[in-house]
Amino acid sequence: MGGIKFGTDGWRAVISDDFTFENVKKVAQAVADYVKNDCRDLKVKEDKTVIGYDTRFLSEKYAEIVASVFAGNGIKTILSDRPTPTPSVSFTIKDRALIGGIMITASHNPARYNGIKYKAYYGGSATADMTKKFEGYLDKSPVAYMPIAEARSQGLVVSEDIVTKHMAFVRGYVNMKRLKGARLKVLIDSMYGTGNSYIADLLKGGKSRIDMIHNEVNPGFCGINPEPIMPNLKELAEKTRKGSYDIGLATDGDADRLGVALPNGRLLTGHKVMTLILLHLLEDRKMTGDVIQTICGTFLIEKICKKYGLKMHETPVGFKYICDLMQKEDVLIGGEETGGVAFKDSIPERDGVLSGLLILEMLASRKKKILDILKAIDKEYGSYEYRRLDVKYPDDKKPKLMAMLKSNPPKEVLGRKVVEVKTVDGHKFICEDKSWLMLRLSGTEPILRVYAEAPSEKRAFAILDFGKKLAYSV
Repeated sequence: MGGIKFGTDGWRAVISDDFTFENVKKVAQAVADYVKNDCRDLKVKEDKTVIGYDTRFLSEKYAEIVASVFAGNGIKTILSDRPTPTPSVSFTIKDRALIGGIMITASHNPARYNGIKYKAYYGGSATADMTKKFEGYLDKSPVAYMPIAEARSQGLVVSEDIVTKHMAFVRGYVNMKRLKGARLKVLIDSMYGTGNSYIADLLKGGKSRIDMIHNEVNPGFCGINPEPIMPNLKELAEKTRKGSYDIGLATDGDADRLGVALPNGRLLTGHKVMTLILLHLLEDRKMTGDVIQTICGTFLIEKICKKYGLKMHETPVGFKYICDLMQKEDVLIGGEETGGVAFKDSIPERDGVLSGLLILEMLASRKKKILDILKAIDKEYGSYEYRRLDVKYPDDKKPKLMAMLKSNPPKEVLGRKVVEVKTVDGHKFICEDKSWLMLRLSGTEPILRVYAEAPSEKRAFAILDFGKKLAYSV
């Protein structure tokens, strides 16, 4: 079981390679041991867990297997009666005060992958300590398995709709009167995932025109990765431009992230998505609180925090770190560069559907085009262009690269002096003009991530190229 490792958000592996029925049973038993041994003192209303699953190949079957193992260990479980957004699992845990839960998903990874995410009693990602315990329990106990039919007959597994109440919460969080009164033309891409038609359903009956693409189930995601970035959103971007839509919105495979297409056919970065929502909460909703972003966050968010006197926290990559802080501090918003954002008075979890509605609420509140809003932000705070490059990198070179970056870091990047180095997670080199380069090994995939931010897109791409050449010089 040495090959099973929990990354930044759970365990992911290739279906029928490492992600097999037997391995799923063994991971489920490890989690069951954790629930039995480490969750005894939790003050919960319902001594149950909840299990959800996405639209991937065999996800429903994997969910039943986990439920059967939990039943074999005497753990009562609510099993979703349909493919569900990850935030619906987290909402159910927090709303009903459950022990915790499982989401069967590989999120934005290619269709050949599947995975297991554990959501803790507070309705958010498992901490690093929790995942270490899961790994420690692997193969410590024989798998206790009760066939799903028997588990149901004994009342240990009950199928329920866990999506409707979550969507009711989302409806109550946003200003539905304002949203339904707005005249917007919106295109929504569910990327064949669990985002389904939920945004469109919530806006039904309003004055806006809502069109959808890719909201049907396709376990292969039609050959594209369900991650809301280019080139996966090429069709959304082109149709948003050609169809003269005010905006295009996309949710990823398990609907916890948001992508945004502009009327000019370009995509917003996750940083800009978070920026828009932050400014909306601050300026339109008059909310306040701390702000959290990861180490590969943007200086734009930092400048906004300085203007409004907000405390900004910086974490390693992985939403579990943001989730942990959200339980300790008065946090307004926490987000990551991939478009996953969580909000005050909600769950400590990314929510793509809620994020999309808040973007639309901003447009409805300001009665301005999104391109005009973005131009105003650039005018006040300056231009910040963020880009990321994922490259396959030989395993034997990884330790050498990290050692080199630590012992002999670059003193300048494309003629700009490096004035600060951060090693919270990977290596981030910040230059005198606030442009930066970051290199980091992925926690869930066999790749090297190269990140960059600069005043112009051209320079951001040049910094990425510099970083890639630096990595391959080892």
